[in-house]
Amino acid sequence: MKVSVEVPVHAPKHNVWKAITDIEHAADRISGIEEIRILEKPSSGLAGLKWKETRTLFGKTATETMWITDAVEDEYYSTEARNHGCLYKAKIHLTPRGDVTQLAMDFEAIPEKTSAKVLSLITGVMFRGATKKALQQDLDDIKAACEGSDSPDTATPVRS
Repeated sequence: MKVSVEVPVHAPKHNVWKAITDIEHAADRISGIEEIRILEKPSSGLAGLKWKETRTLFGKTATETMWITDAVEDEYYSTEARNHGCLYKAKIHLTPRGDVTQLAMDFEAIPEKTSAKVLSLITGVMFRGATKKALQQDLDDIKAACEGSDSPDTATPVRS
């Protein structure tokens, strides 16, 4: 299953980058995330950052261990997670368009086990729509935080 979502953000690219790479405080900006716990921090850059993310999805609370596999500052970062026989990959990227920064996410769930392959055939369409809706909400929350900021260097939390 592949899903792509995007949203225009009326904020400078670097400010959007700061918001999307502040993983430790993502739960303050993204309404779907309940808790973030950093597990490993790289000595420099983003690649190697590993965290546990708790959110409610499909009516269930789940915690996933995620990590950044690749990043280019102010351009994109890629993440991976493994669970339930699937590899989950996401790439979050920024494209400047005048005064707007296009924030986009490409997500892919790759079944690695037979049971996951069968389940994806049965429920793939239903989960695709729900996944797209959840990812779009994440981007909309980031957009609101970046555009609602009083300071150009910080993003306004979605919740306190």
